[in-house]
Amino acid sequence: METRFATETDLPAVMALINKAFKVEAFFIVRDRLTPEEILAYFKKGRFLIAEENNTPAGVVYVEMRGDRCYFGLLSVDLTRQKSGLGRRLIAAAEEFAREMGARHMDITVVNLRTELPPFYRKLGYTDNGTEPVRIEMIPRLLQPAHFIKMTKPLGNG
Repeated sequence: METRFATETDLPAVMALINKAFKVEAFFIVRDRLTPEEILAYFKKGRFLIAEENNTPAGVVYVEMRGDRCYFGLLSVDLTRQKSGLGRRLIAAAEEFAREMGARHMDITVVNLRTELPPFYRKLGYTDNGTEPVRIEMIPRLLQPAHFIKMTKPLGNG
């Protein structure tokens, strides 16, 4: 399986993969996770790391440098590859990118309604680092109250 950074021409396939993977959130979000405008906005601020096989995305993760910290999000794995370790490999690749860029910490936010996610990330060395409200642009899509759990992991730089 090849791993590379997405180009703008990859965005429709990346968006389709993310939206399909995030259908698991349909119990609290009304529509697709990303619109074409939203994915383009992410692409302009950060990068999408794609794991692909036969030129087809099997997994993707978004990474964004924020000073001496790096953020990752939108981790998505094709439904046929869930529980294959691909998500962990993408996280490791995102962390390696962050280290190469000089980041000292990797940050993520996890919606509190996805109760299975914080324990998964804790096993990978992430610790809880507070909470934050759901962004205002998501509020019209929410079916129930939610907030984000902020998590962080030191990367060993500096």
